[in-house]
Amino acid sequence: MKRTGNTLFGIIFAILLASPIDAIYAQISSEREITPEEIQILSTDRKLLVDKVDVKIEAAVIDSIMMLFETREEEKMSPADELYDGMWNNRYVKAYSGVTIPDSFRIDLSSFVMPIEGRVTSQFGPRGRRFHYGTDIKLYIGDTVVAAFEGKVRVKQYERSGYGYYLVLRHPNGLETVYGHLSKYLVAEGETVEAGQPIALGGNTGRSTGSHLHFECRLLGQAINPADMVDFSNFCTFDDSYVFQKSKANENTFTAANGTITYHTIRRGDTLSRIALRYRVSIDQLCRLNGISRTTTLRIGRVLRCS
Repeated sequence: MKRTGNTLFGIIFAILLASPIDAIYAQISSEREITPEEIQILSTDRKLLVDKVDVKIEAAVIDSIMMLFETREEEKMSPADELYDGMWNNRYVKAYSGVTIPDSFRIDLSSFVMPIEGRVTSQFGPRGRRFHYGTDIKLYIGDTVVAAFEGKVRVKQYERSGYGYYLVLRHPNGLETVYGHLSKYLVAEGETVEAGQPIALGGNTGRSTGSHLHFECRLLGQAINPADMVDFSNFCTFDDSYVFQKSKANENTFTAANGTITYHTIRRGDTLSRIALRYRVSIDQLCRLNGISRTTTLRIGRVLRCS
């Protein structure tokens, strides 16, 4: 339910308005979005606000609140625009060739919502002569798929030999998420969505052998293993944030056809020593190839390069 202007006055009164502007800013920010109507109340009738809280409000407080609102509106219109440098392509998933990838980038995962609660049927990693860039989650045709984070619909397309009907959403945290093999769209291209909002119905379109959701996570076009961030068994993230590292990003170098590169998908009971023994490499070499250490936690579903 949308809060009224009176509630906003109450929020400001609750922190006594004698607090620093930053405190007011943080308190209101943590409560909810401020509506344009409330901004109008604050900016056009300051005397009313003063009468209600019986204290003097500096103009800087109002200006700070208005700036917060304007910043949020801009972020909704162009999510992560600073990271993507204004690039917006509504045709392709990976539309950022030649772009500079940051060495590291912290991704906020705190608002994550599971797109569909189902069992994983296929992991990120090599699949025959191809590389599978997402995680497949079981669903039935017509099941509701929701947005993993708030954001904006960048791509709404059909690909007969691949994703089928699919969507790409860009999010303020820098991620782009891909939802493939859909049967029906519930959102339009360019539409802003909230985390958990229904965006499509599941299906079996495109290159698919059974109804499921193909779910990808990308940063500037670089595929990230969703299992590095998401605990698919419990339908939540492992942590509130994830640090993307360029050195560990997938570089599309899978060449299983000639056997020059091999990968291993971590399963229950795997250890570095067991994996190293299986692929006849040293543990140190295994660590170097994957940018990890001997103490790194091996999460089920993660793909390790072994040669």
